[in-house]
Amino acid sequence: MHLFFTPDLNSETYTLNEDESKHSIRVLRLSQGDTINLVDGKGGLYTAVITDANPKKCALQIVNHVPNFGKRPFYVHIAVAPTKNLDRMEWFVEKAVEIGIDEISFLCCDHSERKNLNTERLQKIAISAMKQSIKAYLPKLNELQPFASFVNQCDASATFIAHLEDHNRKSLVQATVSQKNCILIGPEGDFSGREIEMAYKQGIKPVTLGPSRLRTETAALVACHTANLLHEIQVALP
Repeated sequence: MHLFFTPDLNSETYTLNEDESKHSIRVLRLSQGDTINLVDGKGGLYTAVITDANPKKCALQIVNHVPNFGKRPFYVHIAVAPTKNLDRMEWFVEKAVEIGIDEISFLCCDHSERKNLNTERLQKIAISAMKQSIKAYLPKLNELQPFASFVNQCDASATFIAHLEDHNRKSLVQATVSQKNCILIGPEGDFSGREIEMAYKQGIKPVTLGPSRLRTETAALVACHTANLLHEIQVALP
């Protein structure tokens, strides 16, 4: 399936931008009359026919539209402190999108080694992963924000904090998940005691992701996969 990202698609005809036109005509060697698929990142999956195989402005005719393609009855949100090595965060974004994620927030914590973040490249990685895994929904990527700001405005009743302190923590597998959940993942040095107490005061519940000490990006991906699995099990139960 040849899949192209077209976020501004709003009519029965469309012209691919120059990069996508070149890729479709020069690289994939598609020609007039060939069929391709488009996704708008908002759940729309489209089938289109090439009407003008111009390598700079490939023209398309939309012939079919499937709304809410692959829509899931649950919502997974991971809030994570970016790693010092940005490659590791790029890996997490790519794999989380492939598995299934609806929103990613980036947190600046007391122990964070990365205090700034350009989400532009992460957005491109998310788009590529969406296309590769044949999804029609592009996850929302939020800009880096202070931990305190995030916990003060989140829905605490549906939010969990995964930390390493020896507190009374449930496994995320045992947690009662709701239709929309958020899991907080700390930086390499874990959340500070101050941040953990702040989360508790908001009503955020502590969880563990298992007996192993995980890297930040691994923990975030484990949380993403576990949340998906718990929801899928709930959907499958009679």
